[in-house]
Amino acid sequence: MIIAVLNSKGGVGKTTAAVNLAAALSSPRRRVLLVDLDSQACASLWCGVSRNQLRPSAASVLLEKYPILKAIRHTALPHLDLLPGSLELANTDVALSGLRGREFALRRMLERVIAHYDMIVVDCPPGLSLLSINAIVAADGLIVPVVPEPLGTDALETLLAAIDRVRTRMRSRSRVIGILVSLVEPRRAMSSEISSRIRAEYRDKVFHTEIRWTAALAAAPSARTPAPADGSRSPSAELFRRLAGEVLQRLPPLHH
Repeated sequence: MIIAVLNSKGGVGKTTAAVNLAAALSSPRRRVLLVDLDSQACASLWCGVSRNQLRPSAASVLLEKYPILKAIRHTALPHLDLLPGSLELANTDVALSGLRGREFALRRMLERVIAHYDMIVVDCPPGLSLLSINAIVAADGLIVPVVPEPLGTDALETLLAAIDRVRTRMRSRSRVIGILVSLVEPRRAMSSEISSRIRAEYRDKVFHTEIRWTAALAAAPSARTPAPADGSRSPSAELFRRLAGEVLQRLPPLHH
């Protein structure tokens, strides 16, 4: 089961959602691979890989035919592995543009490891690049994080329409399993108002769980560990566990 977390805008909590959801989904019964497709490699750094150790990365596999199983790393969480991102991913659109079937490159790459994992979570780069289109084509389910602020919601309708066009054109099996209201600041009246408006407009498409902005969550990447790491009972960790439960409810049953 492949889930892609994507949004055309940056700064919407996409990497926060991908890293912490992958951690919350991982368990003794569920082996998870987190794939970092962002050239900034924030998900990889969050999982404890230092910047000078990012290669071999997803770019090495996609662009240089490096064996994917050799590029995957273990993380501090026993049931969560990582395929790191790296700066070379910024060249992917140009490098793949001349290839036939270039929109299927990621799916072909992940097919080599899908038997090793129960779930694969893909952190996409911002924008609807060829890499993001690859993620839409490869995924079974799409999660769209949105920040409850005016510009974020204006872009949401455009993004969902663009995703639909890609799915139709590429005959993709993927579907949006949920819109995630993210980085909510409860003390801001506008946050609550816009969040309610998103729920009124998109109804069942919106996850019940909202990811609240907290100082602890903002500081988590520098701690180099996802919020739902073993034993953590922080409010953020609990929210991501609830989100993981919702994601599993919305997907077809996993076969073990």
